[in-house]
Amino acid sequence: MKIPMIASGGFADGRGLVAALALGADGINMGTRFMCTKESPIHQRIKERIVANDERETELIFRTMRNTSRVAKNAISTKVVAMEKQGATFDQVRDLVAGARGKMVYANGDADEGIWSAGQAQGLIHDIPSCAELVSRIIHEAEAIIRSRLEGMLSSGYRPKFVHASSTGRS
Repeated sequence: MKIPMIASGGFADGRGLVAALALGADGINMGTRFMCTKESPIHQRIKERIVANDERETELIFRTMRNTSRVAKNAISTKVVAMEKQGATFDQVRDLVAGARGKMVYANGDADEGIWSAGQAQGLIHDIPSCAELVSRIIHEAEAIIRSRLEGMLSSGYRPKFVHASSTGRS
């Protein structure tokens, strides 16, 4: 029995799908991208915030606690990062990062009410389609890339050039 390999992290379009397939994955997982679909049960203002954000609008929290998590950059995440830099323990940030607060972000649309997940893929997100539209688009983008770039390279006789490390002076 073959176990499928699913690539996860930073995927939001056909280019990412093609890259993952080229590296041997059988498919991709898209968390942040599916948050911005019509069917996603999160508040419309949060979806619009993700669309407006770029890839730099995230922060890594809990790094000092060896439990790193990437979240949307907001007033709470910035405060948690600052507290961690000053040596705060989990007990000292617990109330700020409580799941109940994050749940309220998705329910009422106040992006600064708590911590909420969002990846750097938000820089690739520019709309809020239906899930069916999104999946169809990504498949069509991937097929077009494969046809235009990869098939074209093979049919033109393209051969990759490899440079051995010793010829560059590196070892």
